[in-house]
Amino acid sequence: MQNYPKHVLETIQKHLEDEKKRLDLRVSELGSQDPFNDPERAIDNAASDTEANEESNHDRMSALIDELKSQQTAVSQALLRIEKGTYGFCNSCGEMIDTDRLNVLPTAVLCLACEAKKSRRS
Repeated sequence: MQNYPKHVLETIQKHLEDEKKRLDLRVSELGSQDPFNDPERAIDNAASDTEANEESNHDRMSALIDELKSQQTAVSQALLRIEKGTYGFCNSCGEMIDTDRLNVLPTAVLCLACEAKKSRRS
């Protein structure tokens, strides 16, 4: 089985590690902005419109954090595949994923052909 050149994997690994740090920081920042994380919120007697606004902001923060956590998982799994020597191979057919695809989407687990098949089934 042919592998990607070491220098290519090192570049991708560095990018993924930087992305992981960025995502970790963003999740932390958003968590601190969530009005439901304010300990004073439980004892304040906010007006109903303020309460509704806080709930809306909480829902928005939760959705953003969920999406970022999904991205964190994808990045962590990609880094694990690099360690195992399986990075860049399609999880479906086992063929190498095109480097252009990996440059655009470094967390890709399917080649374009298998991704297209998956999309048609959905």
